[in-house]
Amino acid sequence: MNQQNYNMKSKDVRNQFLEFFKNKQHEIVASAPVVPFDDPTLLFTNAGMNQFKNIFLGQETRNYNRAADTQKCIRVSGKHNDLEDVGFDTYHHTFFEMLGNWSFGDYFKQEAITWAWELLTEVWGIEKDRLYATVFGGDETDGLGADEEAEKLWKTATDIDPAKVLRFDKKDNFWEMGETGPCGPCSEIHIDLTPDKSGGELVNAGHPSVIEIWNLVFIQFNRDKHGKLHELPSKHVDTGMGFERLLAVLNGSSSNYDTDLFIPLLDKIHELSGVPYSADEKGFAHRVLADHIRALTFSIADGAMPSNEGRGYVLRRILRRAARFGRNLNMKEPFIHKLVPVLVETMGDAFPELTGKQDFVTQVVHSEEESFNATLDRGLEIFEKISGQVARSGSKEIPGEEAFKLYDTFGFPLDLTQVMARQKGLTVDEAGFDHAMAGQKERARKAGKWSYSVDFEFNTWTKMSDGEDSKFLGYDKLASEAQIRKYNIEDGTIYLTLDQTPFYGESGGQVGDTGEIAGDGFRISIRDTIRDGSTFVHIGEFAEGNAVSAAKVTAQVDGIKRKATARNHTSTHLLHKALRETLGEHVTQAGSLVGPDHLRFDVTHFQKISADELNRIEARVNEQIRADLQVETIQTTFAEARELGAMAIFEEKYGEHVRMVKIEDFSLELCGGTHLHHTGEAGYFRIVSESSAAAGIRRLEAVTGKNADGILRLEKNLTNQLQELLNCQSDELTEKVSALLAERHQLEKEVQQLRVKSAQAGIGSLVEGATALKGMKVVVSRLQSDNVNELKQIGDTLRTKIGSGVGVLAAEISGKASFVCVVTDDLISAKKLKAGDIVKQVAAIADGSGGGRPQMALAGAKDVKKIDEALRKVPEIVTSLLG
Repeated sequence: MNQQNYNMKSKDVRNQFLEFFKNKQHEIVASAPVVPFDDPTLLFTNAGMNQFKNIFLGQETRNYNRAADTQKCIRVSGKHNDLEDVGFDTYHHTFFEMLGNWSFGDYFKQEAITWAWELLTEVWGIEKDRLYATVFGGDETDGLGADEEAEKLWKTATDIDPAKVLRFDKKDNFWEMGETGPCGPCSEIHIDLTPDKSGGELVNAGHPSVIEIWNLVFIQFNRDKHGKLHELPSKHVDTGMGFERLLAVLNGSSSNYDTDLFIPLLDKIHELSGVPYSADEKGFAHRVLADHIRALTFSIADGAMPSNEGRGYVLRRILRRAARFGRNLNMKEPFIHKLVPVLVETMGDAFPELTGKQDFVTQVVHSEEESFNATLDRGLEIFEKISGQVARSGSKEIPGEEAFKLYDTFGFPLDLTQVMARQKGLTVDEAGFDHAMAGQKERARKAGKWSYSVDFEFNTWTKMSDGEDSKFLGYDKLASEAQIRKYNIEDGTIYLTLDQTPFYGESGGQVGDTGEIAGDGFRISIRDTIRDGSTFVHIGEFAEGNAVSAAKVTAQVDGIKRKATARNHTSTHLLHKALRETLGEHVTQAGSLVGPDHLRFDVTHFQKISADELNRIEARVNEQIRADLQVETIQTTFAEARELGAMAIFEEKYGEHVRMVKIEDFSLELCGGTHLHHTGEAGYFRIVSESSAAAGIRRLEAVTGKNADGILRLEKNLTNQLQELLNCQSDELTEKVSALLAERHQLEKEVQQLRVKSAQAGIGSLVEGATALKGMKVVVSRLQSDNVNELKQIGDTLRTKIGSGVGVLAAEISGKASFVCVVTDDLISAKKLKAGDIVKQVAAIADGSGGGRPQMALAGAKDVKKIDEALRKVPEIVTSLLG
């Protein structure tokens, strides 16, 4: 490489790439979010082509046919998973940028190859004799010969050494989107980083001295479901170049961490920990932390949240992995969040979304750190104990059950345990871990509440008519004539499908419709409607008759319930927008249930929503209801909906054509549910509860219309009753109740003091009735007490009055047994008796445990029926401890 290119800045290289292709008439497009909410097949955006996938599939067109960008990518799961290698080497990352240029049916191999060569060698000055080009060598199974076109272009259209154009097989040089779909040969550019340029044999060998820097994919085939390839009418180019790896190459370094993308982070870690970074294995923890904060910051800024499911659990794994390696740097308190501002300073210009989300990301990471810190140190102790036992046994594998305990009890993801084991030369029984996990899920399933589900693969469906089924009419009408296509009766329940139906099948969180289906001589009460794929299955019981006598029926939806459901569904859209306005743009829907009686709405948010925030959210929704905004439904393409800014939900699968629900300028969401025509029809909206649904997920429950009015009336009646009882006005209620509570607290305190004084007054008689044992006194007694502090106070008095002896007192408190043991100082020094040893054995008799100081110790136990038995055993326990 030319020496003058060393010390290149990331900002300059990124801009040079984009400017180069802009001058080649490419549209410079923004990076797609690293969280692909519009593609449920992906947890994270893992390649530059993800946002152009529908173009390659022929489902979408753009107003340009050439594009270039730098795409934010995360690879931590599935086929593309770099997590295990992060930190161990210097070039794998969880988060990275992918520089890319695309042609959609425009230019093809010649331009892609010559422009790549021009940029690498002429603009960036990479030494030509360090570069190798690989091409597809053919595949007999697919009936494909070598990509001689690309091979010839390399040798004639560039001045690469022809001997450095190499053929490789399908594994290395043929790209496929999936088992079916667009695919084609690719040509990779590799660089030889060996000092003497002797690394030719290491191309595609996975050696860090010879690495791939750019992949040029030529999409020219389509693979059908039978595995056969067909030429595409339009041919495309899809290229990708790892930015971090490129930057290291341009700076003459073998480590990506030696660039300005990572140096500020490594410096900050040094500042926080006091441990300087080292490029060898001693810098492992620094590299893990610098890498992981990038993945966490970008994903949280783009809308993901740590949780126990899906991509949220991936983030939690990454954060906990980072926290664990922070311990290697003696970092005991939360500190990872302090790296967020450094990253924003480094990359905020290129990705301005980071700047606006800096405070929020910092709060989320800090909250997660605090949560995990509570169990991390204990978990590390247990791991050391387990790994030590494994090593002493001569084994090299940590049992899966032990790894599962670390996961289940201390929150250690499996891959974190694997990394720690790897550092000790051990492995983890992954199959055993999976077995233990499956067992827990099965136990949870059996313990869970029964849920309604049906297997519709009946062998006894009765066919009534031919043709397609389930044309949905319910957006426009609540009743229709229909033909029964087929039905089945099992255990008194009838299941029907119709050619067309006004009944909404449960989907997108909205419950299925209820109503009636009536025909000649029979009437069926429909209690639910469920979707089985694209088929609507109506479920009910005979209200009249007991047999289906004809195919022709009238289907009638319960209009009152449908309208109540619509009130709640439209209100969820208002609520969603109000939540994002109040709490921030990170809030997205994580689940919902919309029925006629109430709505439940789960959202991504890292902390409890305050009472003030809930009041503002509720007020904002009701403001939109009073405005009586028009609610429109619009049929459009998915691409157009996204361009208009419509909200999409990750868990939902959207086709090419979608339905948008638009509430004037306030809300725009993709939704297939049933809605009001105007927001004013909702009447009134009221939040009734806010709780945690899972880590990072808050759950709101609310009501509208009649049920919301019912809550208002209930509260009004309650307020009136309290005013009468307390003889005050409504604005005086808080003051009155506070005074009553204070008075009660004072009385309880006085009662407790009297009870303690009374018990202390009886201490003398207890001492007089003490059991004499080897020259000392043993006092046992069961008392009446409301709390452990009372027992302790009485125990202190007993200890001062007993002279030389042991005392054990017990009481039933809140349905459990409580014990206090006291020992005088002379017995502690002369007889080595300790209150903790005594009370532990006493409590064990009642299924409990405890401990404390030699002079006084406390214990709790579950079995209150054994309190008396435990007290009777005290002299025997003391005797055994005396030896």
